[in-house]
Amino acid sequence: MSGTGGGTAAREPVDVAVGVLVRGDGAFLLTSRPQGKVYAGHWEFPGGKLEPGETVEQALRRELHEELGITIGAAQPWRVELVDYPHALVRLHFCKVFDWQGGFEMREQQQMAWQQLPVQVQPVLPGTVPVLAWFAAERGFQGPTHAG
Repeated sequence: MSGTGGGTAAREPVDVAVGVLVRGDGAFLLTSRPQGKVYAGHWEFPGGKLEPGETVEQALRRELHEELGITIGAAQPWRVELVDYPHALVRLHFCKVFDWQGGFEMREQQQMAWQQLPVQVQPVLPGTVPVLAWFAAERGFQGPTHAG
């Protein structure tokens, strides 16, 4: 696959590594987007953009250490989702993470919340909504996955 696509509307997707941290009780971690960022205050799974030459797992390891102060164990690739936001086209590489070391530190003044379905925090970032549906399908959960 090559080429840049046609027309001025074609945008190159930005690759983003996303950590879906899952505790032993099945709860998963959501964090709020810091003030000053697009969609500030919206809840999402933590992560960040890949730097040139980084693998998804390397980027996830770096981002979660920078944002949350933790060191993750293995990252299990789960799904890839392309989301077209007004400000950017992003390719989200979701990885499940079941083990980590260190205490959580909110290094960007964001908030964190361990959630089960249905998610109680709101608003939820649009790119997060499909992930909640994947969890629901895996877990046999029926009904709305989040408020609002």
